[in-house]
Amino acid sequence: RLVARQNRYRLHAEQIRDTALYAAGILELQVGGPSVKPYQPPGVWEAVAMRESNTHNYVQDQGDGLRRRRMYTFWNRSAPPASMEIFDAPSRETCAVRRERTNTPLQALVGLNDPTALAAADALAARMGAHEGGADERLAFGFRLCTSRPPNARELAMLRSALQAEPADVAWSRVAIVLLNLDET
Repeated sequence: RLVARQNRYRLHAEQIRDTALYAAGILELQVGGPSVKPYQPPGVWEAVAMRESNTHNYVQDQGDGLRRRRMYTFWNRSAPPASMEIFDAPSRETCAVRRERTNTPLQALVGLNDPTALAAADALAARMGAHEGGADERLAFGFRLCTSRPPNARELAMLRSALQAEPADVAWSRVAIVLLNLDET
């Protein structure tokens, strides 16, 4: 009863990506080790780095490095990860006592189009597809993975409608991206 009155806050920038990867079952949980370089839009580093710098060229990691927790991301203060900036991560140039919270259309675009988000959606779709039962059980399973609660009848009907509205070859991935982008997720 007391928790029900708590304000709802969006997760911090670092947690949004990690939550999607975790729900999809592909978050790399290795503790420690070297920093990793996940997806960055092409040309971001080259535009701000000095030519003689060892960070002039960004070489994206492959495999598990793309799915490591965000806290292990190599950070260039001149060119921070674009998705982190869009979700209001501090620039790390100065101390931040409090994070700003904004809600912009760019955040929705990242959640729907970022390569990491799409990979998480595909993995979540595969995870739902491997779950036993019919479509409703699989939809409820995916919803529970993302929100930590079962869907009510109205939510399940909306997910079922979304599943039926999409072409069969991408339907589960599209529903997964919807689940990952729910405000409650």
